[in-house]
Amino acid sequence: MTAAGSGGNSAGRVLAGGPFAALRGQLGDAAEEFGGGEVAADILTGLVDDVDRALRERLEIFPVCHHSPASAVAMARRLRAKQPKVIYLELCEDLQPLLGELGNCTLPVALQAYASELAGFPAEWGPLSVIAPITEASAEYQAIAYAATTPGVELVCVDHSTDHVFQQTPREPAATEAGPDDTALHGDAVGVQLGDLRPRFAELEAFLLHHGKVRHWSEWWDQYVEQPLVGADHDTYRQVMVLIGSLFRRLTPDPERLRGDETRERYMWTRIREHRGRSTVHTDDCLYVCGAFHAASRVEQFGIDSTAAYQIGPRTATSWLYGLIPSSHSAIEAQFGLASGSVSIAAATWSRATGGRGGVRPYRVRPAKSGGATGSAKSGRAAGSAKSGGAAGAVQPPAGGAPAAPDEPVHDRLSEFLSAPSRPGGLNPDELRAWCVDLVRLARRNGYLASTADAIAVFETAVLLAGIRGRHRPTPYDFTDAAVTCIEKDTVPGRRDVATLCGMLLGGDRIGRVGYDALPPLARDVYDRLAPLGLDLTARTQKRALLDLAARPELRACSDLLWLLRRLLPDGTVRPIMGERTLGESSVQESWDLALGRNQRSLIELGYDGVTVEQVLEQRLRRAAWDATATAGTALAAVEDSILFLTNRRFTEELGARAVVLLAAERTVAGAPDVLRRIRRLLTYYHGVAPTLPGWVQEFVTAGYAHYCTLLPVATVDEETSVRQVAAMLGFLFSMESLALSLGCDRAQLELAVAQSHPETPATVALLWAARYQLGLLTLADLRARCDELLGNPLTVPSFPAYLSGFVQALDPAPGLTGFVVEVLSGAFARLPDQVLLPWLPTLLTTLRAEAAELMPLLVREAGRTFPGSLRALDAWTPPWAAPPPAPAAPEPVASGPVVELLAARPDSCNAVAALLGSDGAWRVASAVPPSGLLGEHPAAAVAVAALLG
Repeated sequence: MTAAGSGGNSAGRVLAGGPFAALRGQLGDAAEEFGGGEVAADILTGLVDDVDRALRERLEIFPVCHHSPASAVAMARRLRAKQPKVIYLELCEDLQPLLGELGNCTLPVALQAYASELAGFPAEWGPLSVIAPITEASAEYQAIAYAATTPGVELVCVDHSTDHVFQQTPREPAATEAGPDDTALHGDAVGVQLGDLRPRFAELEAFLLHHGKVRHWSEWWDQYVEQPLVGADHDTYRQVMVLIGSLFRRLTPDPERLRGDETRERYMWTRIREHRGRSTVHTDDCLYVCGAFHAASRVEQFGIDSTAAYQIGPRTATSWLYGLIPSSHSAIEAQFGLASGSVSIAAATWSRATGGRGGVRPYRVRPAKSGGATGSAKSGRAAGSAKSGGAAGAVQPPAGGAPAAPDEPVHDRLSEFLSAPSRPGGLNPDELRAWCVDLVRLARRNGYLASTADAIAVFETAVLLAGIRGRHRPTPYDFTDAAVTCIEKDTVPGRRDVATLCGMLLGGDRIGRVGYDALPPLARDVYDRLAPLGLDLTARTQKRALLDLAARPELRACSDLLWLLRRLLPDGTVRPIMGERTLGESSVQESWDLALGRNQRSLIELGYDGVTVEQVLEQRLRRAAWDATATAGTALAAVEDSILFLTNRRFTEELGARAVVLLAAERTVAGAPDVLRRIRRLLTYYHGVAPTLPGWVQEFVTAGYAHYCTLLPVATVDEETSVRQVAAMLGFLFSMESLALSLGCDRAQLELAVAQSHPETPATVALLWAARYQLGLLTLADLRARCDELLGNPLTVPSFPAYLSGFVQALDPAPGLTGFVVEVLSGAFARLPDQVLLPWLPTLLTTLRAEAAELMPLLVREAGRTFPGSLRALDAWTPPWAAPPPAPAAPEPVASGPVVELLAARPDSCNAVAALLGSDGAWRVASAVPPSGLLGEHPAAAVAVAALLG
């Protein structure tokens, strides 16, 4: 009988003989008996054909399921028995260089490919991230560890590169959205897994869950596949896994998804044949590890003897970065849609299968030896090595074993497996009893009012649930359901519910850690530079760092780095408790909460952008300032960050020059409030640290003065421009006026801009009135008259809150109007009747809160100075604006006496002295009123000044 994998046409050929002939006939008869017709017969017999075809392939195919302890146990046994020289692994081929670093990590971790600068993909996809989680209870890790610890063994990853993953299956934005709690370690990365075994036919999955009396697919898989296959022999395991893979494959309803899987299979078989053409190792010494779904492949490229060609396309120009990031059981469950706690249950099953004298001896990657770490980095590396499950205690195969013997003929093990009665599994009574006692003890520590009676209730309920669900013994899922029913009841007193406590009994949510030697250079540099703190920053617990910079000035470098990390890393990773850093100020003592070990992934991904944190910040600031959507406010923010965190004056001036260019190019005033706030802070800083302003600051002030003068007439009539933005423009013009005039600007620009502005909205009208007052074009008397006219006109009273909002906004460009605004507001409350005042009072409050909340403290302080401080004084109090003008002061008496009479009688001496002093003033006769001099000769100026002063 010819091999089924010799060509594409053999995929659909029905094999009449062979070891599965009897089973094929039984399935055909069953389909006919139940009236399934020819379609059902083709599906059932096709399952057997797929198994026969996969097992007859000359290159041994080892089907696995992702994070399956049964697959891991079978893999460890097969590797010891076969001792393969080449292992082909279904894993992204460009992730292979990372496998050597697994010995420096504590599992679970994830291999990651990351790209922030895209070429060949839509820009809105960025950044792109692909992760492949690795746990110890997985077949891929056993294969990797075997290849890493056995001399002469070659491991070849044959799946799509990460670039081809996005070429073949472009992700949708909503497909990668992840909750902040479960997948924080994976973020929005696209997950790839070895062996995705889950029904793609919704009706089939619902049927299996219903008749299996389970709630989730993970529970069904553990009950009906994992537990029976953990102790199965190699032939039984392979045949059952290929059968399941074939079943799910033939019932896939989505042809588009199936075409994507077939593309991967063509890619992998093409890579395998390419390597076989270069390798001198015999095919009998090779092993192909892939998902059971792909083991039942029917593509024409299937098998090393196939001659069907497949053209692999080139990669895009996207530059990919690679590294290891921490993972966890909960992150894996959320990433791939598994039931909560299923990965922890798999880890417990793996521990039972590998423990004891009769257990399977697993393979583990030995930790790599390296030096050069200091301080906390050394302790972190040591801790990672100790927990990574090194080779200590694991029996390794001898180096360079003998060639594998030819495989024995295939025997039908499916018939026996499918017809055999189910074997008792799950928890024995002693194990279940111990779990119940431990759970009650754990629940009491977490605030539950649990007792021995609850432990008995959980035990009996778990046994009852197992009987209802047709099981010989309770499973961990039955135990969890019973515990939630008997202990949690209706409230959760603490942070952990009972389901979480049950997971903790199985080992908890294990979280991996990347060792020091496997970190990127930036992360290692951070740990080295923070070593003087004397803290183990690789631990997942939060650490408190106390920095007395006056007593220990050598910690100033650590403080600078911590502020940098706070700027670059997510919130909560590095959090200051005491101390601050602002322009021109720094703390003498600081206190920090550090959670670098808990947020190791963020630190690792930061290392993809550069070698040091300073380089990364400079790149990000430059990218933000030169972005197509950058504004002048964005560039000024970059200038502030450059001053605070970088000691690079040239770079700061470069960013400042960019801010000048962006300000001149803006056609709207949407960013005026941000620009005003930031340039004021920068001016205050430079006035305190430098004798002269930098050139870019001077250019920014002059360019902003001319720019806002030009835009003011248009902005005041633009419906999309808010009153806050117009007030910010005027604030810039008036507060920077003296500096701008000293740098060569002309005040006539501002006068013309105000004269050409003709606003229509009430708030902007009031704002322009304040601007004209600041320019001397209006007096306080004029403003009072206009406000009185508004309050006296019934048509304008409803809109008076908007006018008042404009006056409040004007306190920034014209702070001298603070008292006038208090006067206007007080006059409105005094004059208007309740039937008018009460309807627009809510509008007044909401308007002031929305548009002038930050300026209200000025009014409150001014009102506190104006109004009396007690009710008793209020009765006799007269508002300053309502008080009568003071009477003119009495003229000072004219000087008289003997000296005056003597000088008047002898004026020649005084005239001679005056001549020596260069004065030729004439004598005047004293009168009752002293002469006014210059003011008397030019009374118009005095009148104008008096009008300005009110």
